[in-house]
Amino acid sequence: MPNWLLPEHIADVLPSEARKIEELRRLMLDNFRRYGYELVMPPLLEYVESLMTGAGQDVELRTFKLVDQISGRMLGLRADMTTQVARIDAHLLNRHSVTRLCYAGSVLHTRPSGLHTTREPLQIGAEIYGHAGLEADAEIQELALASLALANFTDVRLDLSHVGVLRAIVAECPQASKDEAALSALLRCKDVPGLEVLTANYSPVVRDALRALPNLYGDVDVLKRARDVLPDVPGVAKALAELAALAGSAIGRAEVAIDLADLRGYQYESGAMFALYVPGLPNAVARGGRYDHVGEAFGRARPATGFSMDLRELARLLPTAERKHSIRAPWGNAPELKDKIAELRKAGEVVIQSLPGHSEEQDEFECDRALVLDDSGSNWILKNLG
Repeated sequence: MPNWLLPEHIADVLPSEARKIEELRRLMLDNFRRYGYELVMPPLLEYVESLMTGAGQDVELRTFKLVDQISGRMLGLRADMTTQVARIDAHLLNRHSVTRLCYAGSVLHTRPSGLHTTREPLQIGAEIYGHAGLEADAEIQELALASLALANFTDVRLDLSHVGVLRAIVAECPQASKDEAALSALLRCKDVPGLEVLTANYSPVVRDALRALPNLYGDVDVLKRARDVLPDVPGVAKALAELAALAGSAIGRAEVAIDLADLRGYQYESGAMFALYVPGLPNAVARGGRYDHVGEAFGRARPATGFSMDLRELARLLPTAERKHSIRAPWGNAPELKDKIAELRKAGEVVIQSLPGHSEEQDEFECDRALVLDDSGSNWILKNLG
């Protein structure tokens, strides 16, 4: 086997694609800062106990593990940065006020999430800590939609769900409470026959409500149907009211859909959840939601909500970046030439010096001007090419 081959679903990112990804990263991080988010940079690996705290079984299965040769303890390569940022808020910053944090960095997955996806996503996201009200959820949702708008995605679908619906229903039946994890798995894949078998001995009200959930999806009118068929308990009413408010805040910015059985992330989410879809990708391009309990294991429970997306996946949908207009300059050490090149670069121009004996072949740059001496041979001027 050639020694330059990479593992499956791991790939180099070449210049034009890398530039698209990096420009997206800068655009989004700059926009996060305009909303008041502070950048943090968690480490690539941590002790497994810390990395897995509150993350759920899905994240654990996606995490590469190795033994630390210094301590002998088990380390994990991060598969998600959300719990790392929660640890920073709860254990390191230790603020009592509302804290807005953002991040961007590579994560590593043991298996790809789809047929053509990478195992090394470039995750970018933002989180709000310290505010339990729906205002924080609305801001995170708005920020996620604004991030896609920066990437020129206008045809966006927002799918909303809420873990409070299932939790409020199962709380009405002791047997259902014991089966909560199995119920969430069946609902997530809309396994109606499996749901019928599992709920056969539940109380009639709870059984009928759980069997109704897989069909409660569609536009915002789903919320009215849900109020008619689901039990009238405070937890269900509160969850449906929150979904209605979040759907209302997104109207005009995205197509809004409701799916009360979409419970991905159920293990550590604690409230409203959303997923964003764009044409060209079968999977959600961004996911977010409330996860108030993750910080408990770090000694400080804080209300929390946030979202993340994979920049590499998003960049694949964008057109090839236009070649950057640039200036070709001769190689030389003359002070006048060096001063002129420095002046142009300071002004934001790309200046490429031609190395002796080589023609220039750049995919990203188009040299449409050249730095040449004027007729007097004493001043360096720009000359248009072609």
